[in-house]
Order: sequence, then structure tokens, then C-alpha cells
Amino acid sequence: MAGKTIRLTMAQAVVRYLCNQFTDIEGERVPLFAGVFGIFGHGNVTCFSEELERVQDQLPTWRGQNEQSMALAAIGYGKAKLRRQIMIATTSIGPGATNMVTAAGVAHANRLPVLLISGDTYNNRLPDPVLQQVEHFGDPSTTVNDSFHAVTRYWDRITHPAQILSSLPQALATMLDPADCGPAFLGLPQDTQELAYDYPIAFFEEKTWVIPRPRPSHDQVFAAAELLKTAKKPLIISGGGVRYSGAGEALASFAVERGIPMSETIAGKGAVVHDHPAYVDPLGIEGTDAAKALAENAGVVIAVGTRMQDFTTGSWTTFSPETQFIGINAARFDAAKHKALPVVGDALEALGDLDAALGDWSAPAARMEEASAEYASWNKMLDEYQNPTNDLLPSYSQVIGIVNKAAGDRDTVVTAAGGLPGETVKKLAYERRQHI
Repeated sequence: MAGKTIRLTMAQAVVRYLCNQFTDIEGERVPLFAGVFGIFGHGNVTCFSEELERVQDQLPTWRGQNEQSMALAAIGYGKAKLRRQIMIATTSIGPGATNMVTAAGVAHANRLPVLLISGDTYNNRLPDPVLQQVEHFGDPSTTVNDSFHAVTRYWDRITHPAQILSSLPQALATMLDPADCGPAFLGLPQDTQELAYDYPIAFFEEKTWVIPRPRPSHDQVFAAAELLKTAKKPLIISGGGVRYSGAGEALASFAVERGIPMSETIAGKGAVVHDHPAYVDPLGIEGTDAAKALAENAGVVIAVGTRMQDFTTGSWTTFSPETQFIGINAARFDAAKHKALPVVGDALEALGDLDAALGDWSAPAARMEEASAEYASWNKMLDEYQNPTNDLLPSYSQVIGIVNKAAGDRDTVVTAAGGLPGETVKKLAYERRQHI
């Protein structure tokens, strides 16, 4: 097969490549791209949409009603699939594309994968301006798609059909990288989509992607173990990276065996159940009194898979100025935040290495006793708030308590912005394994 080619238009080649990408989820091989949300017009209604129509049985396309909402739905899918499967969102040029910029910002901030594909203006500029094309009088090379630069992890404009040979694999590798995960954007000029090119057949061979698990440096693990051994009152923070790594059970066992209380972030919610012996509830601005008390006197904090944003740190009022941090994270940028001792690697692998390096060390028994007392006090107050009353309207606490009792082990709670997320993470008792 070496050296053999097939002549396709760029649009045909993009769709064929996407259909031949797969991912491994707990030993099951499934399509990497589960489907496409699209609104079609100038830039994607010809060529690209025609090819999507041909593969509906492999890569189904659903018509959206609003570009922002369909891209947000695609992002939600990626989160629900723990970043192992991805959705595509495609739009026309102009305001249709810019409607997805907000969604791209959501994906970028939350390290979630989504492939955004928008039409782009003609390279030859002969039909300019097409309907709804935003014209920059002093720079005809600028299009609205340039606005995605600030909110995507990977950005490219395909001005020649051969460019997808390098661009598509790089976009996919970015979205599946635990450290660089985020949205990828491709701009497809209308006149480039229709151009034919002799593509290597090997480019379209089926590929199964496996999420990498980078191991941390031995030096970083040793340094983290030595720091932790000095801690009289350690604390664990479990972030979203714990769930994406599948490290929840490992971290829960580590916490119990080492005698370290375990708190969590909003993104990390659901790694353990409410009555886990080391669990002390969420931390930070929207956290509980139990976690707050343990954070304020913590000497060493092990932050696992969290970017330590202000809701977690209470804008850095949650911890003592003397608190030292160990940052376990696949992303170097996050692992080294706030003068943390970085352990750069996959959460599951890093925890295993750290556990081995600690030998027979465990925290003083008084630390877990303190945590149990604080947590019991909080749960007693929680029960009192959720008791029935004669009030005309139920409180947040009572509603959340009812929802919790009715929830099953596969249910998901979705909350809006504002005060409700804080009420939910503090008061949802998680008797079963659920997540927000």
C-alpha cells in the first residue's frame, strides 16, 4: 500500500479521516467522534455538508437551532464521556461562527474537548463579500474565525488541501492530551473545500486512540514524599482530573491507608461517595464548614487534578500562608501553581508512585479523628436543615434532600449558575456514586 494515493476533495478527505478515528474506553473500541451538530450556510453548506450527508450511518449529523447552544451541548457530551469521546460542531462563516466563541471559551476554561469546524471566506476573494461576511477594511486576510485564537488549544485555517495531513492529527492529539486538552478549531475556506488532491491512502487507515498516562519524574515523586512525611495535618483535594484519569478509587484508598482527609472541588464531585471514611465534603467558597476547618490548619495539601481556581481556594483565603502544596497534575502549568511542589503526570500513575515512595508512613491518627468530628458536626446540621417543616415553601436544603433520596446510582444532577451550585455541592448527600 506504500505510495498509493486516492484523489479526493479536501471536504471528502476531512470527513473520511474523521470517520476512521476510534477510541478505547475500558477495552471497548468505539468511534472517537460520536456525531456532528451543524447549522449550514455560506462556507459549510456545500462540499462539507454534502460529505456529512453521505456518512450519516457512521457519523450522524443533527441540525442545531443556535450555534452557541449546539456547541455547548457538544462540550457537555465530552465532559459526560470523561473526555474519551468527542462531538463536532460546524457553522457557516460570519456571525454564525462567532456564536460559538463563547462555547469555545467554556471548553477552554474547563479543559474539555470539542472540534469546531467553521466555513471560511474564499481564498481567491473573487466572490467577496459573501452573505454575512465580516469585512475588515484594512486587513482583508482577517475573518471572524480569527476570534477563536484566544479560546482554543489548537487553531488552523486550511488554505491548501494538503494541510489536513498534518493539521487533523495535531488537532486530535491536542483534544486527547490530558495536559493540553481543550477545543480545537479548523477554518475551511469555501474554495479550498472543493479542491481535489492525491491523498496517501495510509492517511485514512483506521486508528484507535488511547488516552496517554504520563508518569511523573522520580525526583518529583521523591520530593513530594519527603514533604508529605513532615505533615502533621495533611489534606487532599480531589479535582476533575481525578475523574478523567479514573483515579477515584485509587485516591480514596490512598486517603484511608495514609490517614489523610479528602476534600474535593466542584469538578471533582463524585470521585467518592458521601459516607467514605476519609471524605469531608467540598472545599472553598462553595464548600462546607468541615472542609474549611481542615483546610485552615492544613500543613501540607495534596492537590490532585485541580487547577486551583478561586472557588476552590476562596481567592486564597481558605489556607494559611504557611500551607505547603503538592500539585499532582498532568499539566505542568497547573501542577506548579502557587509555589506548589509539582508532580507532573497522570493522577492514577502519580498516586501509585507516591504511595510506593511513602513506605509505611501515615499521618498522625489525630488528624483523621479531627476530620471525623468536623464532618459529623456538619452532617448533623445538614440533617436538621433537611427536616420537614410547616413552612409554605420548601428550602433549598429540603428540595436537594428530596432529590437526593429519589436519585439512582446512574443519575446526574445539573444545576444552573448562581447560588444553587453551592447549595447543591454542600447539601447533596451522595449516598450513591453520582456527579454534578
